[in-house]
Amino acid sequence: MRESSRRGTSGQLSDNDLLDLVQRQTLTYFWDFAHPVSGLARERSNQPYWYDYRETVTSGGSGFGIMVLLVGIERGFLPRAEVLDRLEKIVAFLGKAETHHGVFPHFLHGGTGATMPFTEKDDGGDIVETAFLMAGLLSARQYFAEPSPQEKSLREAIDRLWHAVEWNWHTQGGREVLYWHWSPRHGWAMNHAITGWNECLITYVLGAASPTHPIAPAAYHNGWTNSPVFRNGRTYYDIELPLGPPYGGPLFFSHYSFLGLDPKGLRDRYADYWAQNVAHTRINRAHCIANPNGHEGYGPDCWGLTACDGDAGYGAFNPEEDRGVIAPTAALSAMPYTPQESMAALRYFYEELGAEIWGPHGFRDAFNPSRRWVADSNLAIDQGPIVVMIENHRSGLLWDLFMSCPEVQSGLRRLGFESPRLAAAEA
Repeated sequence: MRESSRRGTSGQLSDNDLLDLVQRQTLTYFWDFAHPVSGLARERSNQPYWYDYRETVTSGGSGFGIMVLLVGIERGFLPRAEVLDRLEKIVAFLGKAETHHGVFPHFLHGGTGATMPFTEKDDGGDIVETAFLMAGLLSARQYFAEPSPQEKSLREAIDRLWHAVEWNWHTQGGREVLYWHWSPRHGWAMNHAITGWNECLITYVLGAASPTHPIAPAAYHNGWTNSPVFRNGRTYYDIELPLGPPYGGPLFFSHYSFLGLDPKGLRDRYADYWAQNVAHTRINRAHCIANPNGHEGYGPDCWGLTACDGDAGYGAFNPEEDRGVIAPTAALSAMPYTPQESMAALRYFYEELGAEIWGPHGFRDAFNPSRRWVADSNLAIDQGPIVVMIENHRSGLLWDLFMSCPEVQSGLRRLGFESPRLAAAEA
């Protein structure tokens, strides 16, 4: 796809046209910039200090990218047949790539499928990144539902990958919690228990949903919730926050798991997840409006703190770790939760800042007005949610697909969730 040109000043594009433009241009990251051998998403678009960005693909970001390609078909930006061919290539590559008890590493070599260490001891299976990848693959399985031999073969190949993931291996022999990493060289040395509240809810849902290697519900109820920053219940900027750290943490907490999980009406004994995500978003925006640190550029239309590149390096920016760095993905991926406020931010980013932050793959990863700094990068994990969550706001496409998976419905029920989606499936 060719880069779309920026069109003029405020008022020249309708909301729908502007949303189309942003989705179309952003998805080029996953279509044009994908690794040529594997078709998977490169981790980032620029050279960091410690790995070759040209060969490094990301398992979780590729799961986001698979969802993005489905949006491309539905919006008429990409030909269905070509996306199907691309997904065949991706799934075939993944079927031969190095895994660890069926679990993919955080980074893969895009040409060979070998594990590329994320850190010294993070050189094996990453169950959270694998969950993001599987969410994308399952959505594609549900999308390509026609009886043709090609689509049937794709579904079967996705099921082989899905069924191979040993979610229960990541309980270290049946402990009542999931552990993030396992290494064939270092074993469980990182010993990072996955406890909430953060971006990892989807990992427990898919672990409970697995038809072959499921985790016990006790891992969710006794492990995931066993954290001093799981329950909150306090008020920030006159907004009550059910779960999470003070002020909610970075906004990707309310994005990554919910690219596929529909939070509307999703409840369990701990929270209403729509209320949680709306509150989290509103608090983040309110903090940027209050701007207690006096950062330049913040305001009601310029907001959004999340994990992204920063002028002093990558960081998980949030109200408690606010260094003046705004990431477009934060406000734009919140479109379902704050549609008017996110649309106003989109117009500000595009119409007021314009070419300062607009590039070949949509908006640059982040900017810091106080430092007169704009990232020269795009990241898969930031670009993907922009396209997907805008689409969930517009049509609910990925929520429809992912929530239609019988295994996902089973996993949610096993963990004690309620949802209108589950009630409709039972009717």
